[in-house]
Amino acid sequence: MEKNILAYFKSPEEAEVAANKLQALRAVEVSIDRFSKYPGDGIEHRENPRTGDFASLATLSLDADISAKSPGILMAAGTDASGMSDGGGAHVTGRDILLTAVVDESVHHQALRVVEEAGGML
Repeated sequence: MEKNILAYFKSPEEAEVAANKLQALRAVEVSIDRFSKYPGDGIEHRENPRTGDFASLATLSLDADISAKSPGILMAAGTDASGMSDGGGAHVTGRDILLTAVVDESVHHQALRVVEEAGGML
């Protein structure tokens, strides 16, 4: 039997440490990805807010790829776009790196400890 692990990290380096240790435990599969609630891969050029030539506040502060006015307004209304976020109560803020692993059931609990010791949140 195999077990799945989904863990959230604050940096790719933290996730890499865990991934290397999971590989040593003979993990079947390990992957590391960055995710975001905002669309696109970010802007590829610098924006000048003084010229007014940008799609939304979310383009500037969240590096979001805005394709229409309405989503840009909605995203800019969020506390994370304005800088007024309190960081959240569950310590989730800043954890935008997802480590996904498949391990044998016999090492599952050990793998969970490895992930937590590397700074991952399960």
